[in-house]
Amino acid sequence: MTFKAAAIQMCSGVNPEKNAADMARLVREAAAKGAVYVQTPEMTGAVQKDRAGLQAVLKDEANDIVVRTAAELAKELGIYLHVGSTAIGLADGKIANRGFLFGPDGQLVTRYDKIHMFDVDLANGESWRESAVYNPGAEARMASLPFAELGFSICYDVRFPQLFRAQAVAGAEVMTVPAAFTKQTGEAHWEILLRARAIENGMFVIAAAQAGRHEDGRETFGHSMIIDPWGKVLAAAGGTGEAVVIADIDVAAVKAAHDRIPNLKNARDFSLEKVAGIKAGGVAA
Repeated sequence: MTFKAAAIQMCSGVNPEKNAADMARLVREAAAKGAVYVQTPEMTGAVQKDRAGLQAVLKDEANDIVVRTAAELAKELGIYLHVGSTAIGLADGKIANRGFLFGPDGQLVTRYDKIHMFDVDLANGESWRESAVYNPGAEARMASLPFAELGFSICYDVRFPQLFRAQAVAGAEVMTVPAAFTKQTGEAHWEILLRARAIENGMFVIAAAQAGRHEDGRETFGHSMIIDPWGKVLAAAGGTGEAVVIADIDVAAVKAAHDRIPNLKNARDFSLEKVAGIKAGGVAA
């Protein structure tokens, strides 16, 4: 089966209402071009590094404007709309970095909370502490759509291949990687990681990204892309500004890739033994 998928590239600011309106405009553009599955980036609702500023606009799931707008859009356009993620207020006062998939009837198909938290100090002076703000998820998610088995991840999750492998073994044919990759790490690793995850699992990868200089001062890498199971980039955006990236997904290519490189079937359990090395002077450690 073949279907048309779209990755929406955005440069979300600090105002959720404006971001929701921008999302709606771009999603409508993608649907007008024939996309039946549309994915938006991580933090579609607000890119805001100031915690107090984020808390000021934060809503719970039932009252979030991006969630509400996405449900209405999915129903209006008759598509599967995947909000890559947005910040959702939780009952305990913490925040979830949560993705949502809505069906053509406007109903929620599933949600996914980002599992891996990006905590790092970069050489350019940037410091990210997602775990100080967000409550990490603990459950991987998949969804059976009429045209494909869909797996979920968010941004930093792409650096944890075991998450992708588990879903590939469970039958995922398309993995989603909505992101807000920093410019510095994106330049070094973004495309390499996405193509590696596609190749090693024989699956399509769809990655909608934030791009450019944001209102809060951050700069994200962009380059939203769609990759086939052989690692070929089918479509990609540039590093700044909005974009609608569209490609035809032929799900039969997943089986073809697995037939050519049957590494999922060939995987074997093994034990790991750590042996003593030799210290200077030839004495065993």
